Amino acid sequence: MTAENPLLQPFDLPPYSRIKPEHVEPAVDTILADNRAALAKLLAEQGKNPSWDRFVLALDEMGERLGRAWSPVSHLNAVCNSPELRKAYEACLPKLSEYFTELGQNRDLFNAYDALAKGPEAAGYDVAQKTILEHTLRDFRLSGIDLPADKQKRYGEIQMRLSELTSTFSNQLLDATQSWVKHIDDESLLAGITDSAKAQMKQAAEAKNQDGWLITLEFPSYYAVMTYADNRALREEVYAAYCTRASDQGPNAGQNDNGPLMNEILDLRQELARLLGFAHYSELSLASKMAESTDQVLSFLRDLAVRSKPYAQQDLDELKAFAAEHGCNDLQSWDVGYYSEKLQEQRYSISQEILRPYFPIDKVLSGLFAIVQKLYGIEIRELSDFDGWHPDVRLFEITENGTHVGRFFFDLYARSNKRGGAWMDGARDKRRTAEGNLVSPVANLVCNFTPAEKGKPALLTHDEVTTLFHEFGHGLHHLLTRVEHSGASGINGVAWDAVELPSQFMENWCWEPEGLALISGHYQTGEPLPQDLLDKMLAAKNFHSGLMMVRQLEFSLFDFELHASHGDGRSVLDVLGAIRDEVSVMRPPAYNRFPNSFAHIFAGGYAAGYYSYKWAEVLSADAFSKFEEDGVLNPETGRAFREAILARGGSQEPMVLFVDFRGREPKIDALLRHLGLSQEAA
Repeated sequence: MTAENPLLQPFDLPPYSRIKPEHVEPAVDTILADNRAALAKLLAEQGKNPSWDRFVLALDEMGERLGRAWSPVSHLNAVCNSPELRKAYEACLPKLSEYFTELGQNRDLFNAYDALAKGPEAAGYDVAQKTILEHTLRDFRLSGIDLPADKQKRYGEIQMRLSELTSTFSNQLLDATQSWVKHIDDESLLAGITDSAKAQMKQAAEAKNQDGWLITLEFPSYYAVMTYADNRALREEVYAAYCTRASDQGPNAGQNDNGPLMNEILDLRQELARLLGFAHYSELSLASKMAESTDQVLSFLRDLAVRSKPYAQQDLDELKAFAAEHGCNDLQSWDVGYYSEKLQEQRYSISQEILRPYFPIDKVLSGLFAIVQKLYGIEIRELSDFDGWHPDVRLFEITENGTHVGRFFFDLYARSNKRGGAWMDGARDKRRTAEGNLVSPVANLVCNFTPAEKGKPALLTHDEVTTLFHEFGHGLHHLLTRVEHSGASGINGVAWDAVELPSQFMENWCWEPEGLALISGHYQTGEPLPQDLLDKMLAAKNFHSGLMMVRQLEFSLFDFELHASHGDGRSVLDVLGAIRDEVSVMRPPAYNRFPNSFAHIFAGGYAAGYYSYKWAEVLSADAFSKFEEDGVLNPETGRAFREAILARGGSQEPMVLFVDFRGREPKIDALLRHLGLSQEAA
């Protein structure tokens, strides 16, 4: 099998089209067996007197070999899901969980790292090496290295079960999203929906050999109905299907229900935290984050809530009054997007749909690349000869002064069998090998934008443009690292509540006239965004920012409180209800089952960490305020940000890096000003 298995062959970029489900388990089994043997040999030879080059770099090599095989498999499972691949992927999860638990509880391995940290070499380590050792020893303790054997065994069982449950949560959400469709054969039911959205619905129907139009729960289709459909009953029907996915409610009640999974996940996380000596999972989560205590996080979120709620109430009162003027006296959740869009159009003569023709994908990309080239002194070009996983996938290379820096894939459009949302994955880490060779980084950047209509380029909404900039910020963090130790290069080792800093930071250029001039141009004429549209767009920037802020704070507080209080007798919905009482200004219907699709915390890395978005937004707004002072395309300030934040990855604590760039600790003022939630902004 080894001879034919592409996952066991050396490759530069993954041979995506050749990777088949039957390759996955044999490759993982082979590599895990090889790594275990190699580790035993390494500890026998090096364990008592380890050196960085002979010991850590050898371990990096083992980790890289496993990552080289598993990363493309995990990626394909997210972007080209199939029953066969899912089965192969899930068969490996317990094996990988067992392997990493073994590593985390290997006393000889811990002792070797401890010896490295205390040995004669340690004084000569650079700052990244010292940080890696510090984090590694911390992570051993968080893996149960100090527990008695029976508790170590239980720790391993919990981790194995959690890896299965979180994967099942993700699968059931994908299946629930795909299992509901609404076929429309009377176009009058789609009144108000834009021509571009109807064209997508027609293409969806044609793909299933049907006439008419097909509404799905993929986000572009859902968004189009909720924002533009005049038919209130249709909005309610689609809303009910979307907000009850994977639950005991709604049109597919009981199918793919994530409710039982959530309870088991929370039980196990709480048990894990207690096993390791923490009061609850939120406390355990902070052991590797920038925030210092659960009180600090909750105070931060509640302070923002107190500041934001009056603005949110004002937003809602205005919206209710506007809806009542237009015949809707009982504004409901399925009305908010629709009347918000109408109110924004009336107030500012602007809408996402009016802007869409000015953001054709290639113009947005060329402008995005021009911005980062000016700020960071890099060049970006598209490559044509590569093996992708779908015809829409594109590959780009970053160079600096003619020298190769890294590459990134773009997979930008929504389609069936692709996980929803947007994300960046590090496909390969930058590192220096024991032989002295430099391995360059590779990133996967994934979005779910509205695909191109026949005969037109893909046209993005401004919201989609902002999402693209956000994910590209993550990509730059991974790709522009100067750290050559894989444990701290790119996003590796970066505290989770600081990892959103570079991504949210990039979003600012979507709102700056100098940035918009580069990323906008009418897809037919090339005409730049007209000044009157630009003025309207900037005037509307903070439209309903109060409502949006309390929504994000609801998610953040719910997540943190849920993981801090689990076991106190309240259900998931009880906790959510209490948080809504505290921070929300509008309650969704009782059948809403938002938690059942909250993949960030139940299937992603944000458990007791969703607050990171708001935490990092303070950092990013304050960092950008330096550009507001110096000029938003100032190359010197750009280089300073690159060298202080992007280049240094996880080599030092985030606060140290931030202070190096900004000259002081972060302040909240810039965020409140940017969002129009302060007296200064008003």
